[in-house]
Amino acid sequence: MLLLIGLGLLAQIATIAVAVYLLQFSRARLGWICVIGGLVIMLTRRIITFSGGIGEPTVHALSPWNEWLAVSVSMFFLAGLILIARSFLWQEKIESDLGMSRQHLNAIIKHSDDAIVTKSLEGIIRSWNPAAERIFGYTAEEIIGKSINTIIPPELQNDEREILAAISRGQRVDHLLTERVTKDGARKNVSISTSPIKNSSGRIVGAAKIARDITAQKRHQDAILESEIRYKKLAEEISVLLGREQIARRQVEQANRMKDQFLATLSHELRTPLNAILGWAFLARRQSDPEKLKEGLTIVERNARSQARIIEDLLDMNRIMSGMLRLDIKDVSVPTVIQEAVESVAPAAQAKEIHLESTVESRAEEVRADANRLKQMIWNLLVNAVKFTPAGGTVRIHAHRTQTHIEIMVSDTGKGISPDFIPHIFDRFSQADSSSTRQHGGLGLGLSIVKQLVELHGGRVEVRSEGEGKGATFTLSLPIPVFKRDLHGATEGELELPAAGEFGEVSSLGGLLVLVVDDEEDSRGLVKGLLEEKGARVLTASSAAEGLELLSQQAFNVIISDIGMPHEDGFQFIRRVRKLPSEQKGTIPAIALSAYARQEDRTAALEAGFHLHLSKPVEPSELLGAVSRVVGPAVVPGP
Repeated sequence: MLLLIGLGLLAQIATIAVAVYLLQFSRARLGWICVIGGLVIMLTRRIITFSGGIGEPTVHALSPWNEWLAVSVSMFFLAGLILIARSFLWQEKIESDLGMSRQHLNAIIKHSDDAIVTKSLEGIIRSWNPAAERIFGYTAEEIIGKSINTIIPPELQNDEREILAAISRGQRVDHLLTERVTKDGARKNVSISTSPIKNSSGRIVGAAKIARDITAQKRHQDAILESEIRYKKLAEEISVLLGREQIARRQVEQANRMKDQFLATLSHELRTPLNAILGWAFLARRQSDPEKLKEGLTIVERNARSQARIIEDLLDMNRIMSGMLRLDIKDVSVPTVIQEAVESVAPAAQAKEIHLESTVESRAEEVRADANRLKQMIWNLLVNAVKFTPAGGTVRIHAHRTQTHIEIMVSDTGKGISPDFIPHIFDRFSQADSSSTRQHGGLGLGLSIVKQLVELHGGRVEVRSEGEGKGATFTLSLPIPVFKRDLHGATEGELELPAAGEFGEVSSLGGLLVLVVDDEEDSRGLVKGLLEEKGARVLTASSAAEGLELLSQQAFNVIISDIGMPHEDGFQFIRRVRKLPSEQKGTIPAIALSAYARQEDRTAALEAGFHLHLSKPVEPSELLGAVSRVVGPAVVPGP
């Protein structure tokens, strides 16, 4: 009996233990376990009750246990029935919730703005939502069952194989920026996130892909990047322009300072000789002593020539900078040019007791150059040397020949040049001392003109100085040979005219009748006096109209006319003369004598009908020689 009771208790304990273990399973299974457990307890109770034999209960001995077993059977049966009932209700709820979740998920997939695609591990498309149709152009019927490579560019298909390999290993691929191809062949920028799909047993069977169209965003980002690059470049350009603007402003400020300084210097250099001219002219009118009068006239002449040199330097610089300077290249005697230049500066050197030395090697006696311009270069260097050499010093000029050049060196024992100023010594208007307390005058054009002239000859000029107080040496180098440079050529109709100083002495202009047309009385009187001194007969006119009136009354041999006149200028005057019939003197030789001294003024005068153009102030010998040349030897009597 006790054995049976023990077996019954063990059966109950086992049943309860199994029930607790199976709590991890569903409510339906637990309910059925409870029912089965109740049946086991019930059988145990029956065994105990009828253990004395069939039909002979033993309840009298085990009544408490019998009651407990009866209650347990009832409880197990009741719990099992309840759990089974609740399991059916729970299953129905789960299925309802699952259906709602599926509907919600389908709605999300259907209305998503992103393409949601599922595919197998082999890359075969299994599902295709409406956004995928909208983005890539394929309908679900067209694309499902095809390879995902249908929408992948050929050069990116290796990337897709790497993605599928990562998915097979259970890895995710998030926010991959790449490109995909639409049905019409267009390319779109997309951001792709891919996750593995697992079955109920946890095995990876495919991949779910979400693709977001970022074409517009990429375009916007590219536009922003392009704008940033453009703005950065613009900022750099602005920075460069600002730098250039600052440099330009400094250059303009420097140019303005140089201009103001130049104008002040020019005013000083012009007013100084003008003061001497006006003062000595005033004294000459009151002077009865012939020696004093001669001294005064010499001073007037010297200062007038100084003014003429300043003006000529300005005109030369203008001709050089405008490219209108004409060179007359020919064989030139170097000793002759050097001697003439030395003689020109000798009075100034003697006044300062400066010793002048000149030597020319035999192999350097000839060079091809413009004789007058070469003399001008040498003269400028000599004047510069004399100016900056103290009294008792020495100025040397030496010419020699190298293998390829003729070199003319001008050295002095003067104040020398500081190293800081040497790079600027050939700049226009550049002077080492431009203050009002400077010891030496000048515009700062001479050395710049030398540099420009020697470069027009194909040569170069250099300067060397060991420092202040140690003198300086300038070296002109002219190539051998210098190729002839016909820079502008003679204007048609121009008569060849020797340079100033090469006319020779005109002994007489007797027998010539000359018409002088000039609105300035002093200029008319000067020209008339020079010509009459040589025996010519001169009639003057103060205007073009008056000149034409005289032409109608007299047969003149030559006309000398100014250019700048009121009412009717010299160009208009000569054109009217040239329209006259030949028997009315329409072919009379004519010379333009004008203060308009530019190359274009000369060209315009020749084109208008003048035979020659002379610039004011004119050397007397130059004017007389020009008259002699234009009228010809048949008209001018010989010496």
